Amino acid sequence: MYRSHRQILLSHVAAVLREQFGVTLPQIAIEEPPNVALGDYALPLAFELARTLRRAPRKIAEEVVAALGTVPGFAGFEVAGAGYINARLDRAAAACNFAAAEEPISLELGRVLVEHTSINPNKAAHIGHLRNAILGDTLVRMLRTAGAETGVQNYIDNTGVQVADIAVALMHLQQMDLAGVERWMQELATRGERIDYACWDLYAAVSQWYEADEQQKAARRQMRLDTLHAIEQGENETAAIADRIATAVLRRHLETMLRLGIVYDFLPRESEILHLHFWDAAFRLMQETGVIYRETEGKNSGCWVMRRAGTTGPQGDGPDEEAKIIVRSNGTVTYVGKDIAYHLWKFNRLGLDFGYARFHRYPDGHECWISTTKGEEPHPLFGHAHSIYNVIDSRQADPQNNVIEALKGMGLADAAQNYHHFSYEMVALTPRCAKELGYTVAPEDEARPYIEVSGRKGFGVKADDLIDKLIAAALAQVEARQPERAAAEREAIARTIAIGALRYYMLRYTRNAVIAFDFHEALSFEGETGPYTQYAAVRAANIFRKAGTTPEAALAAFAGLDAAQWFSGADGDELWALWLLAGKSALVLERAIETTEPAYLARHAFQLAQQFSNFYHRHHILTEADPARKTVLLATAAIARRELIRVLRWLGIDVPDAM
Repeated sequence: MYRSHRQILLSHVAAVLREQFGVTLPQIAIEEPPNVALGDYALPLAFELARTLRRAPRKIAEEVVAALGTVPGFAGFEVAGAGYINARLDRAAAACNFAAAEEPISLELGRVLVEHTSINPNKAAHIGHLRNAILGDTLVRMLRTAGAETGVQNYIDNTGVQVADIAVALMHLQQMDLAGVERWMQELATRGERIDYACWDLYAAVSQWYEADEQQKAARRQMRLDTLHAIEQGENETAAIADRIATAVLRRHLETMLRLGIVYDFLPRESEILHLHFWDAAFRLMQETGVIYRETEGKNSGCWVMRRAGTTGPQGDGPDEEAKIIVRSNGTVTYVGKDIAYHLWKFNRLGLDFGYARFHRYPDGHECWISTTKGEEPHPLFGHAHSIYNVIDSRQADPQNNVIEALKGMGLADAAQNYHHFSYEMVALTPRCAKELGYTVAPEDEARPYIEVSGRKGFGVKADDLIDKLIAAALAQVEARQPERAAAEREAIARTIAIGALRYYMLRYTRNAVIAFDFHEALSFEGETGPYTQYAAVRAANIFRKAGTTPEAALAAFAGLDAAQWFSGADGDELWALWLLAGKSALVLERAIETTEPAYLARHAFQLAQQFSNFYHRHHILTEADPARKTVLLATAAIARRELIRVLRWLGIDVPDAM
């Protein structure tokens, strides 16, 4: 409703400016009056035109209003203050149209690839990974809602240093060969222990082992590099151990993310980027275009390097000490080098392709594929992107910028322009939350707003532990509120509340804000939380259950009313404000996509829930004596419920049957 009316208004205003004033504005701003009694839109364009037209803003506004005449869907226009143009919708007509159907959303976005999660397959997922995955999954839902053909990829760094660390821990700390590793994995499975949790402890142990003995430090670091090199080469026992561990941990990651409703289409692995010679092809292209060169002196001597994004290159005749290393002097390729090759494939500029194999079938039948050297046919289309979004934390801005710089240097300006780093800040814990998770909080940390976590130091929050604790806390509330329900029902409701609480908490903050996670705040039924928004939708459903009708029936009955009288006067303004807010969902989604900021949708869901709750407390819907007024009130509840459920669905949040 709101989005389409804006488009109509913008079109008519632009035509008036061209025909009456000979002016074309690159963008016409539309604002919202402080309350609906003043109008539904406010246009400040007269102030922008005053200098050009050499007239007072109010005079210009009066001329624009006179020239607009009748605009479909609008009741009228008026000049306010020093030159604002206030526009009023035909409330009854707009409400009837909106009640009949949700406003459709269709944006021209082409084929989009979203890469998110991308956890190193060396240990259990942690709380920071949850923010990445939830942001990425929500972006995918937003894009698909807008009609974009969207592929979801989860990049698996199975040949990187973190996987090498686990191989070092198993081979040197635990003294295992390949057969020993396989026996250990079987023993874990027999005992019902999780390999990703076991590797969590191994990773912390080996990280400390590297630094534990000053005399052995250099040798141990060399052991790490040798292990990394062996894994990259492949076809050896070290690589086989790394592959067994990485694949087993990856399966656990998929199970963890499915608890949040997050699924993937394709798992491209770094090993195939190397073994299928993606890097070799990218390396040749970078050499041919002069993006990369071999350094012969200075600290990077023997390395292949490229100028780092944002720098001007070498100062004077010496080497560029700020250059980004792409291939180390020992021949191993850095993360950025492999990432450049991967993104050339994403944009279909490499001339090579992965092999593909089915890897995981989800409960709904959707299949997730993985890269291989020799694949299956037929397979879905992967890659071939028009634009890409990489959900990677803000600390990786430099590597991301260097990939973009490489694309530009290779003459791929269009690819560089459509390469989006969807960055976000870290997730920490409030001191209270850290203590609840069993960590000792130092007295000096008690007053801090948050405490950072570190997997290397063993201070972190495993994603599944967090989800389990949230479900347990939600279940305690459900059992207190809904004791009459069967145990299975209470558990299902608790899971829905807990997942909604977690997803909403990760989405309510803008991406550039650090999140200090807190159990009590996330699960609160009051304030800007997932449970608060869910509860509003449940409360709306209860109205219809008690009234013995349905939202659909209420909206059908509303269509037969002359609604104009119910949207006039002070009481009518209050009802209209809720309809108008509900009608903005499509517009908010469009804004969230344009700015890649899901927090706008989370905020909209909260405002809808808040305004509906105020409406619910002001009006006694079920006992309303006037049949026509009761119909309007029920239709208002139906609209609020419909749009609230719709927006929550875009956020990946379900609404439980009861709370």
